[in-house]
Amino acid sequence: MAAQSLLAESVLGWSIFTFILLVILAFCWIYIRKFQSRQESEVISTITAICALAIALITSALLPVDIFLVSFMKYPNGTYKEWAANNETRGQIEDTVLYGYYTLYSIILFCVFLWIPFVYFYYEERDDDNMNKCSQVKNALKYTVGFVIVCIVLLLIGAFVPLEPPPAQNSTQWEKVQYLFEELGSSHGLPALSFSISSLTLIGMLAVITYTAYGMSVLPLNLIKGTRSVAYERLENTEDIDDVEHQIENLKSKCKDGRPLSSRDRNNLQELEGKLQVLRRRGRHLEIAERNCCTKVGSALRPLKILMGIFFVMVALLFIVALFISNLDKALHSAGISSGFIIFGTNLTNPLNELLLALQPVFPLDYILITVITMYFVLTSMAGIRNMGIWFFWIRLYKIRPKRTRPQALLFLCMILLLIVLHTSYMIYSLAPQYVMYGSQKYLVQMAPAGPTSGNTTFGTTRICDADAPEDQCTVTRSYLFLHKFWFFSTIYYFGNWAFIGAFLIGLVVSCCRGKKSVIEGEVEADDSDISDDEYMH
Repeated sequence: MAAQSLLAESVLGWSIFTFILLVILAFCWIYIRKFQSRQESEVISTITAICALAIALITSALLPVDIFLVSFMKYPNGTYKEWAANNETRGQIEDTVLYGYYTLYSIILFCVFLWIPFVYFYYEERDDDNMNKCSQVKNALKYTVGFVIVCIVLLLIGAFVPLEPPPAQNSTQWEKVQYLFEELGSSHGLPALSFSISSLTLIGMLAVITYTAYGMSVLPLNLIKGTRSVAYERLENTEDIDDVEHQIENLKSKCKDGRPLSSRDRNNLQELEGKLQVLRRRGRHLEIAERNCCTKVGSALRPLKILMGIFFVMVALLFIVALFISNLDKALHSAGISSGFIIFGTNLTNPLNELLLALQPVFPLDYILITVITMYFVLTSMAGIRNMGIWFFWIRLYKIRPKRTRPQALLFLCMILLLIVLHTSYMIYSLAPQYVMYGSQKYLVQMAPAGPTSGNTTFGTTRICDADAPEDQCTVTRSYLFLHKFWFFSTIYYFGNWAFIGAFLIGLVVSCCRGKKSVIEGEVEADDSDISDDEYMH
């Protein structure tokens, strides 16, 4: 019976994960095909982008499964289910999740340091018409070697970094050397992988601060403000065209008698002709948008978009408040920088953590909410990247636009999302620390009744699992253990949370000050070619 119950529970948890996997693969295919340039698309870059995006989303979906499995080991009254009563059985389930994390994280390392760089450089070498396939592969491998070296260095550092506190200052030199060898011998490769992933998570933290924080502010406000009227934009564009044509005629009239234009007038004429070309292309796009049925449907759904925008604003503010309280809790009640600001449980009331705990009695609302939170971070990150484009400091590398995104930009997009997903788990832990540690687990406490009683009578009461619970009564999620393997990374993540809050508030102010977007936002740019314009319109 216990074995059948174990099988049923495991099948339920992994069935949910399989369903989510199928949904993720379908979403990735549609998303990449929507933004992919039809003119420059190539099979290898398309497959790489779809697979990398799917891996990012699958990794983010593993956290809810982790929480689900540890929670389903116990009944609501705090006792273990029959199939989970054995410590060995629980250990096997926990190891399965842990191996799932290590497998996906190993694939992410492979993607970030080998697969995506190779495909990127292979496509870059394709621009040279005089180069054959063998030379393309050779040059792509040559550039990819640099990424592989960085990966090897991170793995070696992770293998040598000690996880336990070093010996005291009064220890002998031999004890210190012996300590180093013991640490090195106990690594077994897993800390090396953890260190490499944590290093990538730092880059993911920067991407979260840049793109996710902005996406959380711009996505809901764009839904609330909506877009400008197509008819008004066409009228305004027509007036701009007439104005520019009039300026061009005035400049050309200066040379009717045969006199050449001055260098300043020639430059002005060239700029005006380029501007006129962009305005005419913009007019063609506005004409198509006015006839497009999607524009009309979007106008009809305007009230729903406003409600969704208001909901997303409230969710974003809830996240920021929860993150602020969590960081404040760590600042007040942790041991400080030397401990990585790690606390066990919560000392201040965290609204999101309390909401998840309150939803526990109504299965499966708490799991649905934690899944929605995870996907919300990913979707807002996508919105932030799409609105901002891909930047390297102050240099804009690529733009993300429907049907005209270059393969290199899609590869960058997927790599950034891979890094963001790595940091998402820590962000969700910061939002709801107690729930991410223990899920909906409860444990039984034996208490003596108040007042005079006969004998040694006791009664049991259930409590929600926290740091004060006995170690054998509550199972900690594998995600929590993985996040806090290196204290110094936890310290950096802590300060990154403060930077995230600041970036969100700045993005919120900027988004509020901006006007409505154009209905063809991002479709027409001055550096677009006529070929790409025709490709989009057909």
